[in-house]
Amino acid sequence: MASLRLLVGLGNPGAEHVRTRHNAGFWFVDALARRQNLHFGVDSKLHGETAKATIDGQTLWLLKPTTFMNKSGIAIQSALRYWKIEPEEMLVAHDDLDLPAGAARLKFDGGHGGQNGLRDIFAHLGHGAFHRLRIGIGHPGDKNRVVSWVLGRPAIDDEKAIIDAVGRSLDVLPLAVSGHFNDAMKSLHTAKE
Repeated sequence: MASLRLLVGLGNPGAEHVRTRHNAGFWFVDALARRQNLHFGVDSKLHGETAKATIDGQTLWLLKPTTFMNKSGIAIQSALRYWKIEPEEMLVAHDDLDLPAGAARLKFDGGHGGQNGLRDIFAHLGHGAFHRLRIGIGHPGDKNRVVSWVLGRPAIDDEKAIIDAVGRSLDVLPLAVSGHFNDAMKSLHTAKE
């Protein structure tokens, strides 16, 4: 399995979206940046904010698209081209309605599950052959409430659970970065939630 060279967090730009469920992918890359004392800079040609991390001696680009969720593919395609990175060397962190708040799952390939950011990435790349980190945000129980749910801020208990899931995901990231994706998956999926 290829090692990771690009870590993308999906979310919506702007202060009003910072703590929303839909920005769980941003929460993940922001938490990594805090751990490493990194600062994001705006890169207009890549349609996003970028930073450069080092994990176990390996350089890893971080990307937060500034295109809004449903246009995430524009930034990702630009970054892959610019840095000459293959999609299978990328991990995309995103919110997931199908997982309870506090759950985190790694996967490679598969469908987009209706997630608009992933849907746009698929449209730009023509496939889904890249790594994902699914961060559970829970489901409101009614499909008519999904939009307000994902764009809303989680309750305190759910927010804490999501932050815990982000932390556990960061703990296994060195395994994923070094190409030991199955080991990272096993460790994350058997961690106490």
